[in-house]
Amino acid sequence: MFSKILVANRGEIAIRAYRSAYELGAKTVGVFPFEDRHSIHRQQADEAYPIGEEGHPVRAYLDVDEIIRVAQEAGVDAIYPGYGFLSENPRLPEAAKEAGITFIGPPADVLDLAGNKVEALRAARRAGIPVLDSTEPSADKEKLLAEADEIGFPIFVKAVAGGGGRGMRRVDSREELPDKLSAAMREAETAFGDPTVFLEQAVLRPRHIEVQILADAEGNVVHLFERDCSLQRRHQKVVEIAPAPHLDENIRQALYRDAVKFAKELGYVNAGTVEFLVDTAGERAGEHVFIEMNPRIQVEHTVTEEITDIDLVQAQMRIAAGETLPELGISQETLRVRGAALQCRITTEDPANGFRPDVGKISAYRSAGGAGVRLDGGTVYAGAEISPHFDSMLCKVTCRGKDFTTAVQRAQRALAEFRIRGVATNIPFILAVLEDPVFQAGDVSTPFIDEHPELLTKKHSSDRGTKALTYLANVTVNQPNGPRIEGIDPRTKLPRFPGDKVEEPFRSPFDDPGQVPPEGWRQELQQLGPEGFAKALRDYKPLAVTDTTFRDAHQSLLATRIRTRDLLAAAPAVAHVTPELFSVEAWGGATYDVALRFLGEDPWERLRLLRAAMPNIPIQMLLRGRNTVGYTPYPTEVTDAFVQEAAETGVDIFRIFDALNDVSQMEPAIRAVRETGTAVAEVAMCYTGNLLDPEEKVYTLDYYLGLAQEIVDAGAHILAIKDMAGLLRPEAARRLVSALREKFADVPVHLHTHDTAGGQLATLLAASEAGVDAVDVAVASMAGTTSQPSESALVAALAHTDRDTGLDLDAVSSLEPYWESLRAIYAPFEKGLSSPTGRVYQHEIPGGQLTNLRQQAIALGLEEHFEEIENTYTAANRMLGNIVKVTPSSKVVGDLALQLVGMKVDPEEFEANPQKFDIPESVISFLNGELGTPPAGWPEPFRTKALEGRRSTPSITEISDDDKKNLQGDSQTRRDTLNRLLFPGPTKDFQATVDEFGDVSVLHTRDYLYGMMEGREHVISLGKGVRLLATMQAISEPNDKGYRTVMCTLNGQQRSIDVRDESVESSVQAAEKADPSTPGHVAAPFAGAVTITVSEGDQVKEGDQVATIEAMKMEASITATTSGTVGRVLFNDVRQVAGGDLVITIDS
Repeated sequence: MFSKILVANRGEIAIRAYRSAYELGAKTVGVFPFEDRHSIHRQQADEAYPIGEEGHPVRAYLDVDEIIRVAQEAGVDAIYPGYGFLSENPRLPEAAKEAGITFIGPPADVLDLAGNKVEALRAARRAGIPVLDSTEPSADKEKLLAEADEIGFPIFVKAVAGGGGRGMRRVDSREELPDKLSAAMREAETAFGDPTVFLEQAVLRPRHIEVQILADAEGNVVHLFERDCSLQRRHQKVVEIAPAPHLDENIRQALYRDAVKFAKELGYVNAGTVEFLVDTAGERAGEHVFIEMNPRIQVEHTVTEEITDIDLVQAQMRIAAGETLPELGISQETLRVRGAALQCRITTEDPANGFRPDVGKISAYRSAGGAGVRLDGGTVYAGAEISPHFDSMLCKVTCRGKDFTTAVQRAQRALAEFRIRGVATNIPFILAVLEDPVFQAGDVSTPFIDEHPELLTKKHSSDRGTKALTYLANVTVNQPNGPRIEGIDPRTKLPRFPGDKVEEPFRSPFDDPGQVPPEGWRQELQQLGPEGFAKALRDYKPLAVTDTTFRDAHQSLLATRIRTRDLLAAAPAVAHVTPELFSVEAWGGATYDVALRFLGEDPWERLRLLRAAMPNIPIQMLLRGRNTVGYTPYPTEVTDAFVQEAAETGVDIFRIFDALNDVSQMEPAIRAVRETGTAVAEVAMCYTGNLLDPEEKVYTLDYYLGLAQEIVDAGAHILAIKDMAGLLRPEAARRLVSALREKFADVPVHLHTHDTAGGQLATLLAASEAGVDAVDVAVASMAGTTSQPSESALVAALAHTDRDTGLDLDAVSSLEPYWESLRAIYAPFEKGLSSPTGRVYQHEIPGGQLTNLRQQAIALGLEEHFEEIENTYTAANRMLGNIVKVTPSSKVVGDLALQLVGMKVDPEEFEANPQKFDIPESVISFLNGELGTPPAGWPEPFRTKALEGRRSTPSITEISDDDKKNLQGDSQTRRDTLNRLLFPGPTKDFQATVDEFGDVSVLHTRDYLYGMMEGREHVISLGKGVRLLATMQAISEPNDKGYRTVMCTLNGQQRSIDVRDESVESSVQAAEKADPSTPGHVAAPFAGAVTITVSEGDQVKEGDQVATIEAMKMEASITATTSGTVGRVLFNDVRQVAGGDLVITIDS
């Protein structure tokens, strides 16, 4: 036996060879280029030596002279080639022989014969084995193009020297041939140093079956049964099975006979594989043809080892050392199949990105194990850098069992155990394949993956822990909300109730609340229906109370920033201690787009969770008429779908309004709500002005009564008064409610106001005396100023009176500490008033907008001029026609006021000549009538002047047929479509957040807003009973690119996250990135070496090759994304790029 063996390979096959050598008592020598110096195969060899030149790592492994040099210097007596690289190059055994070193494999002449696919076909014909039509090999592209028509299409282009699918292309038509032929030749030259290829007839739907051969130097040849390698992508095997399932026994035996016959025809020695195609369709179904012989061990040899108990690599070494098959104890008579096995190759190929190889650092690695699981790896460990230079395989997973079904089950389990983070892998794709019932039935052929495209996207790796940790690291470094605000967990302040989970150490608000609260108004709605519910409210003698803390209160005070997690934490307590609430306003309005845009949350999921947590209290939402929660006028199909989805998800009461009190704009929404049969249409008239003022000419009592009549006639179940700015004075409330009570005796009235001036409790009490049925308030610690009046103040004021709310004052007060403590966490968003203001009676700014205007003023550097903004708002309102001010009409007034103050323009000067100034787009849209006609009519001549050259006709934004279909689809499809239609920008932001950071809603709010504390253990709850423990250990100084490394542990395992510090300027010029939304931007699909093949000014068509990229021993074309003229060419040399880097631009 050999004493020292050099393995002329890398990664897992090198380690595989070391293991067999060790068992045989031989020392091992490894080789490595500079770029592979951290590979495990270098470390695991007894000795290891560098080869090649830095910058050319693949070339190093193909350099016969370098291999022989190291072999001689190390004093080895044998060279083992493995597979790939030089394994089929006859120069290596020739050079080894000259150096007096044994080559572990077939002799050079046999290797040349078997490895040369064309010579192998000739040998097969001599042996009487059926083969496919093919051409003579050539490196002459024109000659091959001319010969292609003689065979006909489809055909394969195949490299004469090579394997592993490299230098191989399927070509379906004459038009495809030139580009695919060029690509295959380039790839063959890169991978094997030889561009020679041949063309071969393609079989339509074949199974790819290969037979393992073992032969000694004395002419003994055995087969070790077959492997089914039909499951392929781009001619590279993905899953291999032994034995082949459901293969006809006659075919099986014929394959064995032909494989042995072919090996004997060649005089083959050592291990090899004879490959066949078995046709499954058409006239040739059941027939087989020889395609090639691989004169080496193959990646999938492990499945044969598992079913035969033969160590093939050890057998190779012993045969090369002169032993015979009988001496190895191997004979055809004693060989038999034991059970079944299958192999899956885990690679960094990303199924979501066209299987492009991913590169980067492996941040975490957990492998599989257990009964029937074998792992062969060699490049994968936590901290390993996956480079673009070599094969993308990380690990081979071989699973065996008593039968095929057991092997598949073990493979599924093993793949599920893996955790590989930092680079994308194909594990989700393989799992989808293994779960496919067609695969499990054993019915596979080479086009299986092409025939099942759903497998590419059926499963995906959520990698929730890494994504959450990356988000926390980003926030920790960049502190977008300032330094961390410490304090106790607000949940400890919640009132206790039966079945609460205060004692559970890892409780999460997202866990099932468990206990069912007492029945409430929602049960009334479910039992009585919407009409009966409205009548019950009208007959109800106490004053019904709606709690707005879950929506309008934090919209008005904290820019709608309170997260689902914190609302959900309070919801079960609210349901248990205040079940008498008429409703909770928890959704709609700004909560929808703020959740998407700023919080990275799905608003529909918030609604679903709150519905489950408060099953006894009706959930109320704010609906902007036909525009639902958006600002764009869409067809009624959108309104109908939105209302239907919201009602099914959890909304019980829809408060419908229009920014200009236009009932015709509310009618589609009213109709949609009534058609649900389960939800209540509460229709609001927006209050503005002062109906007590004898000088008021527009917004008079008669105006509101007339508007109320239209609303009732349109089908409202409940009539609402929506006082957005807190302008409704007590006496005005008394008169308005009294008049409504008198005119609409059977219609309940619900009052909403804001406490901006500080006196709105008096308004609520006056309305109560006049007979209002329900009013809006907020928990005291979230009440006052731009929010609603205090709930506890109202409850106390009416206690023991005819209109006693029925709410327990102690219960209501018990909720206040939670919201007070929580509000402190959100301090950076406190942009509201520090005290009440009577100026609201002059400027009439709605509560929520007053808060937002302050934020906008700060952003524009106008914070010190806020009183000027308020005054200009008053002037802007007047010049626009004294309009009803509520989103989105209030935004029109606010935008104009900010513009005028920012430009330092006198309002009177602007009003006289608006055509001379830039005017905000929202103002132009309003003046063009996109929001409707103001109650007071259009302001002239201001409107005519302002629209000079800017006039357009309002129109409803039509939706596509696909969107119409999607709006009728399942719940998730409908939600996704509505999000995209109503808020395309915020939806894109939300999706980007989810893609990069996962579901951030599960993070603790302090962690979400401020990041991690050094040395502290942070709990990340991913689901019931699923908790991750994250600790930050240190943050590095920024590097020259402005990145800091955040050192963490996740569940005790070391992780490092690189974060761009936005406060640090990079000293390195970043490569220009392609803009995915620009059709003319052509990007590198993944990291690799790019050669651009076009020049500036060239004409290209969509799909034309414009560049090539080489990475991971494969070459791919980069094609034009659109037709046009090549504009910019970013470089003219061969350039190493990252995925997404701009390569060229195309001008359409």
